[in-house]
Amino acid sequence: MNQTLGRAAMRALGTTAEVFTADSACVDRALEILAQELADIDQACSRFRADSEISLLHERAGRPVRVSELLARALAVSLSAARASDGLVDPTVGAAVRSLGYDTDFAGVLADSGEPAPEPVAAPGWWRVAIDERERFVLLPKGIELDLGATGKAFAADQAAARISAEVGCGVLVNLGGDLSIAGPAPTGGWTVRVCEAHDAPAEQVGPLVCVQTGGVATSSVTVRTWRRADRQLHHLVDPRTGDLVTPVWRTVTVAAATCVEANTASTACMVLGREGPQWLAELGLPARLVAVDGAVVTANGWPADELTVPRT
Repeated sequence: MNQTLGRAAMRALGTTAEVFTADSACVDRALEILAQELADIDQACSRFRADSEISLLHERAGRPVRVSELLARALAVSLSAARASDGLVDPTVGAAVRSLGYDTDFAGVLADSGEPAPEPVAAPGWWRVAIDERERFVLLPKGIELDLGATGKAFAADQAAARISAEVGCGVLVNLGGDLSIAGPAPTGGWTVRVCEAHDAPAEQVGPLVCVQTGGVATSSVTVRTWRRADRQLHHLVDPRTGDLVTPVWRTVTVAAATCVEANTASTACMVLGREGPQWLAELGLPARLVAVDGAVVTANGWPADELTVPRT
């Protein structure tokens, strides 16, 4: 039986948000759910909104604050990612990212302020943030700024895909700026995805096609979300250990995993590790595709050479 897929898109979280449904009749409701999910995430987690929960948490640093269930989950996920990556992905990197000029929604970041960036500020360390997940109390030490950017979109994609599939009753793929999450039965043959450096690249742009049945796929890149400070080209990927930009070894790293959060954590950590990234990914056993700054392609852990399908994780 032929399947007619549905697609709908919107702008949210400073990027393009897309939802694909295995049944086109479900797509309108799917977009409604996605819009609500992303609005809730933005209200809870955006460091660019003065009225967000995370901004209020910053204001009340130094004392326990009871947060919403959504922010508690999002923060717990970010701390779990930090633990799993040995701090290579760290939500306390907020001050470092802000000091580089990423201090507002990316659309508002100046292409070139003409002023040099200040000295790098290393992340204080994720282990300093205390959270009681059951009671939803968070104790953020004074002087620490949170940035859930490394896991936030992936978390939102996983949450939205699961809810949409459960409510509309069909297979779903959610794409938030290149962070992909799948829930429910995939269409026959799986979801066909083109791997590109920029999530909004034209459909005709050359890039490998992969077929994904389940889980999540994420791509981290230093070629998009860039700006300048004086004579220095900057981007949004920061090494928490130094507070400075990651060493330019890889242009992009794409990882497939059981969830989008797991995939994005691995792709980001690999970018931070640079040359040590492939060995770290090998120990995790996650299928991955890495593109070096000179364009050389490295695949790992079963990412197919013909790039026709991604193995289940």
